[in-house]
Amino acid sequence: MVTAEEIARVALFADLEPVERNWLSQVVADITLVPGEFAVHEGDERALFGVLEGRLEVLRLVDGVASVIGERKPGDIFGEMSIAFGMLHPGGFRAAEPTRVFRIDLRDYQALVAAAPEVAEQVGLMANNRLAGPKGLQARSSAPVQFRAIVLGRRRDASCAELRRFLDRNQVPFRWLQPDVPADAEQWSDALPDEDDLPAVRVVNGKTVVRPQLRRVAELLDIPTEPAAAEYDTVIVGAGPAGLAAALYGASEGLRTIAIEREAPGGQAGTSSRIENYLGFPSGVSGEALASRSLQQARRLGAEILVTRSITRIDAATRRVHLDGGDVLRARTIILACGVAWRHLEIEGFDRLAGKGIFYGAARSEAANTHGLDIHIIGAGNSAGQAAMFFSSHARSVTILYRGDTLEKSMSQYLVEQLGTRANISVLYRTEVVAAQGDASLETIDVRNAATGATTRLASAALFIFIGADAETGWLPPEIALDPKGYVLTGPDVRAAGRWHLDRDPYLLETSVPGIFACGDVRFSPVKRVAAAVGEGSMAIAFVHQYLRESA
Repeated sequence: MVTAEEIARVALFADLEPVERNWLSQVVADITLVPGEFAVHEGDERALFGVLEGRLEVLRLVDGVASVIGERKPGDIFGEMSIAFGMLHPGGFRAAEPTRVFRIDLRDYQALVAAAPEVAEQVGLMANNRLAGPKGLQARSSAPVQFRAIVLGRRRDASCAELRRFLDRNQVPFRWLQPDVPADAEQWSDALPDEDDLPAVRVVNGKTVVRPQLRRVAELLDIPTEPAAAEYDTVIVGAGPAGLAAALYGASEGLRTIAIEREAPGGQAGTSSRIENYLGFPSGVSGEALASRSLQQARRLGAEILVTRSITRIDAATRRVHLDGGDVLRARTIILACGVAWRHLEIEGFDRLAGKGIFYGAARSEAANTHGLDIHIIGAGNSAGQAAMFFSSHARSVTILYRGDTLEKSMSQYLVEQLGTRANISVLYRTEVVAAQGDASLETIDVRNAATGATTRLASAALFIFIGADAETGWLPPEIALDPKGYVLTGPDVRAAGRWHLDRDPYLLETSVPGIFACGDVRFSPVKRVAAAVGEGSMAIAFVHQYLRESA
């Protein structure tokens, strides 16, 4: 229990009347921390803290990397910015050695300052200094961006586009230089690589690699690619919304948990420019931000998440998971959260120009490639509408090409209304693309009007395609039942298909192989939403616990 005398050692409370310090000692929480333990995490709810013993490091996440930006010692307080400005904690506070602090909850703080208003004045002054002082958050925010990598490659090089998208989706800040831009070439500092060796990537204060494989890039940037153990309670295939939710809940509930992702965390949702209808984000949230927060949270709670690794096969009988490169993991349970892949179009010129102006889905990194240009989008779902809104802030014009006759059939009403507010967004109804042309990159597209049969050639600097997605489950073992379109059957659908042989019923998310579960878009289900995927990921862990208890 914190005593009144100990509270007096914190400068902010040294001049309080004895009765006020005595009252405070009866309401504060006495918290003892071991090295590495957090008193508060970035984004936690408002509270004020005083340091009694030890030392804490102040951490702030910048582009997904935790950096130490300060410290607190005995007699100091922290949490003043959250209290004074009505905000969540802008940084985390982690014990650097055995540490003891006390916490004043918001309601108790408000009661204190009603009796001692001078405390609120001092907290406000300290908060202003933390924000606007020479070493405050404003100064840090205005400091130059610290790039972790420099990419050298041409604008319309498919390999360069893939590399930039990979870095973006893994929250790696990088600078992109183009070899045919003189100012960029000068900033490379060394001799430019040969044309055949592009793209190249230079890790800041590290190595330069030409034509790099994505796994090599991840290794250079210390992004985890290798499992830390050989056996896990649950192995999660995929790190989209469903996989990240499963990883978060699994790790937080004491399961040895690993998620394996072939590209970058976030799945298809991670490429969404804006998700307007996700609960808890009244102003909407980008897929990139949602994926970044989920990844940080899952890793903080102890989940391993690997990128650039693919699973080549699963042994259903032994639940052994075989990774590319020869690694084999033993799993007590497996969760399939591998999502779906964008559906491709078999149209003249599309394969040749893929990554050179034609893209399936859209990453925020492509915005620079559309600045001041005329671009087109195929599709009329929410993903297409969100992309149109995003690119309309960069491109000269955005044209949606849609085979139907009204967007309301396939797009949420709020998006339809938003599209109508942008003067540079237009829609061509009953229209389909029949060919694409261009030498080094996309230059024009041919579109046909279904009503008249007339074909028109349009200049196009970029074409983004959102026509739905398909399950890629051909690699799964035959013991796992699929529907005719390749989606994984679970729960009652497994029994209805005659693929369940135990006396008990399969759990709702359990596949035809006991102990192997499926969640998210890869699962046969009429609901394909981010919120549904997150819910299923958390549910899958509940079923994992039930299965493990049953098998014990």
